[in-house]
Amino acid sequence: MVDIGTSNAIVAENIKNIIEDRSLKQSAIAKKAGFSTKEFNAMLNGRRLIKAIEMVAIMDVLGVDANTLFNRKG
Repeated sequence: MVDIGTSNAIVAENIKNIIEDRSLKQSAIAKKAGFSTKEFNAMLNGRRLIKAIEMVAIMDVLGVDANTLFNRKG
């Protein structure tokens, strides 16, 4: 079973990869999802857990589903 910290790390890494692959700006995604840049950066760098409701907002902005965010690479 995957714990919350590990799960969040997978989600955060996938979000960062999507942003990079699409040549987007983290600050723009943060704003559209309703977060400050500092808050979003803390989520993506493991200093703050990403809550389920926040994942929904991020998925909406990125146009992806939960499977995309939780897919473990390698």
